[in-house]
Amino acid sequence: MIREKILGVKEESRETLAENIPVRPPVMCPGCPHRGLFYILGKLQLNVSGDIGCYTLGALPPSDAMDSCICMGASIGMAHGMANAKGEQFGQKTVAVLGDSTFIHSGITGLIDIVYNKGTATVIILDNSTTGMTGHQHNPATGYTIKGEVTRQVDLVKLAQAVGVERVRIADPFDIAELEKIVQEEIAAAEPSVIISQSPCALLKDVKPGKALKINPEKCKKCRKCLAIGCPAIVDQGDFMEVNEVLCTGCGLCTKVCNFKAFETATGEKAGDING
Repeated sequence: MIREKILGVKEESRETLAENIPVRPPVMCPGCPHRGLFYILGKLQLNVSGDIGCYTLGALPPSDAMDSCICMGASIGMAHGMANAKGEQFGQKTVAVLGDSTFIHSGITGLIDIVYNKGTATVIILDNSTTGMTGHQHNPATGYTIKGEVTRQVDLVKLAQAVGVERVRIADPFDIAELEKIVQEEIAAAEPSVIISQSPCALLKDVKPGKALKINPEKCKKCRKCLAIGCPAIVDQGDFMEVNEVLCTGCGLCTKVCNFKAFETATGEKAGDING
């Protein structure tokens, strides 16, 4: 009786409620900047040594783009070790992926090891301007202390160059065509390289959402290619595809993978108008 009063429902009602709640697998947030990168890594079928953060969700379908995750900061050492153990050809298809906060916490030493030991691995730093997984606290790469006070900001480009990495690239994870080109160029290089995938977390208060999109049923061919990015705002209704406008942040990533320009704003703007 006490339990029912606390919960406000009877046990039978709770069971009925549980049966009717739709199941949703763990997924990156709508508008997440990491989604575009994992789409590309999966498309290129690279060996991805992952790390601990919200981006670890890149290991799950539909991305399926992370092959290992052991402990915080291990991604770089794992990529370097696997490349050494399995040879040059395997190494050129292997990248390490970790967040900006994790890189500051325990990834720098791994990068030094790659340079010092003449490795050739490509390290991708997911710089979303926060520590997303554990509460959005600041880190030394954001320019603010954990109390929100302005402080000296660690420059990730200069840091990588300081330890001996000569190839450092900054990429926009929403520009997936350019991102794919950069990744291909860096994994082909016979020397260490760092790619900084740079775009703020969609949940930061300073990040304003764009216009929610919809799918024009006359243009949609139901090819379902848009589902490959794993955005929870895109819903497969069987006979048709639709966008949950409540979830959609208007990031426009879906417009970059749709070959039929089926995604539009509520006012009918075309994909090119959304993304420039």
